Amino acid sequence: MSLTITFELSDQDIEHFVAMARDAQSAVTQQQRSPEEIAEGARRVFEAAREKSLPEYISSRLEKLNVLAQMVTDEEWALPEKDLERVLSAMAYFSDPNDLIPDRVPGVGFLDDAIMAELVVKDLEAEIDAYNDFCAFRKAETERRGGGSEDQATREQWLKPKREQLHRRMRQRRQARMSSGGWKITLW
Repeated sequence: MSLTITFELSDQDIEHFVAMARDAQSAVTQQQRSPEEIAEGARRVFEAAREKSLPEYISSRLEKLNVLAQMVTDEEWALPEKDLERVLSAMAYFSDPNDLIPDRVPGVGFLDDAIMAELVVKDLEAEIDAYNDFCAFRKAETERRGGGSEDQATREQWLKPKREQLHRRMRQRRQARMSSGGWKITLW
């Protein structure tokens, strides 16, 4: 038997999370953390959530952090600097150990992380969709070409046009969402 519990974050609640995200971004910037360290912070939250017996409403949101970490460290995806900074800024909260609810609190320690993950995923929807499409294309094309036995230069020749197309689409969708009156919260 399942039970549905719904709660709504007010504008003030969301602003509180945005402020926490910005504080984490400042801390990460001051500590001069690398993209790899920021991605590792998100991976640690994801892995910790997998290791614990967390409620599904928390674990399902934290699983999405793994895609963000992959996106940042995937050399073939090669996000342009401005887009990379956008994703890293959104992920900063997960690499800051001082979050709202300490993760060691049983049952709800990852609730703040789940809420922040939901906000980040919503904000980075265009980036995540483009990256998932890139990964699907890369996998299918690698299989079609015989499993990736070609040299790196040849691989880059067929990856580059698709990557550029998806980067453009990502920025267009993000711009369309912002100008259409859709989701207006940005975490930086």
